[in-house]
Amino acid sequence: MKIYTKTGDKGTTSLIGGTRVAKSHLRIESYGTVDELNAYVGLVRDQEVNKVRADFLKEIQDRLFTIGSSLASDPEKSKMKIPDLHEEDVVLLEQEIDKMTAEVPPLRAFVLPGGHQSVSFCHVARCVCRRAERLVIRLQEESFVDELIIKYLNRLSDYLFALCRKMTYELQAEEVAWKPRM
Repeated sequence: MKIYTKTGDKGTTSLIGGTRVAKSHLRIESYGTVDELNAYVGLVRDQEVNKVRADFLKEIQDRLFTIGSSLASDPEKSKMKIPDLHEEDVVLLEQEIDKMTAEVPPLRAFVLPGGHQSVSFCHVARCVCRRAERLVIRLQEESFVDELIIKYLNRLSDYLFALCRKMTYELQAEEVAWKPRM
């Protein structure tokens, strides 16, 4: 199987189900951003500090592929069976958030991204997750999107923020509170 098909050379691509759309279509932008997020989660997973969480982060990447599959499908034409999310996937994120939050000092202010390169990678993943969520919400305004996808992305960005704080704590890096200039 060749990597290139040449079918997209004129700026269109196929959704699962056969419908051709412009590569600039909101559906493509949505699942492309989820793919970008998946790459950043892989980068976060590869950080030494996350060895203990590597399996969980890999599971998140699997869920992001599931979300990408759903978003890449034409909701009106695709008959193909694709993987799906479950409410338990969201609950699992919430449980991990609660565990990490209990293990770090209480949050008393907004936190500036940074403090350590590994933490910065995680903040980038969090921001990309929020962008993916916004795009998928916009897509849902014009086409069917399973509400669980939006819920998962929302909770995932919370998980990534909690992970940033946990990584900062484990790395003994400085967590810089935002002090607004007045």
